[in-house]
Amino acid sequence: MLDGVSSSQDSDVASLAGARAARDALRAPLPRGVGTPEGRTAAATKALTDTVRIANDAVVAATAADSTNPASATFAVAVLEAGHLTVGNVGDSRVYWLPDAGEGRLLTIDDSAAQQQIDAGVPRAVAETSPQAHAITKWLGRDAPDLIPRVAELDVVGPGWVLACSDGLWNYASEPAQLAAQVAAAPATTPAALALALVGFANASGGQDNITVALARVEAGPATGPATGTETGPTGQTDPAPAVPEITRESDG
Repeated sequence: MLDGVSSSQDSDVASLAGARAARDALRAPLPRGVGTPEGRTAAATKALTDTVRIANDAVVAATAADSTNPASATFAVAVLEAGHLTVGNVGDSRVYWLPDAGEGRLLTIDDSAAQQQIDAGVPRAVAETSPQAHAITKWLGRDAPDLIPRVAELDVVGPGWVLACSDGLWNYASEPAQLAAQVAAAPATTPAALALALVGFANASGGQDNITVALARVEAGPATGPATGTETGPTGQTDPAPAVPEITRESDG
């Protein structure tokens, strides 16, 4: 999923083009390398890096060549194969693993000024509500500073949900336990219906941002692949970009 940065021009069109290009690039199974865990990780990392570049090419192609404010977007991806989950991100869109029983996990690490504060010891709740909370340090687009995604892997056992979302959702439920509570409370059993419920929760909580949610259900037992379903709901505004020590772009929010 891609979340267009609303302070950039035509980011809605460009992010959709990038998401479709990434989806098409990931239709084939991820490579397994030389058969070792290390080899599989290296091969998956390269595949996701290649996917980011393909998505970026699509974002750039959807941007006017003479634009002084080219379209940009954040990026998050999750690939589930036989119970092995590989995720990657650029910017502050996230992927969570939310099992029906047990503790959920945030699998991605934001590229943001807020994450820099967290790394420096600032509590997450403080960093994510600071004036710099939505300044991102990496993005896709013609002026992207870095197209290398952060990649993580996890062996998952269902039942549970893989959830990818923009900051329009996690603004109101950043911790895995908070999102898991919303999932458990939702009167929905399909990915699309649950996505709509989560979009509704974010809108009811303030809706101060564009909201994108994508979900895949992992059933109990060995997984052979993801069950997918997505739904989006836009609403939001963009605050002025705060001054931060590194190159940043203001995400939607």
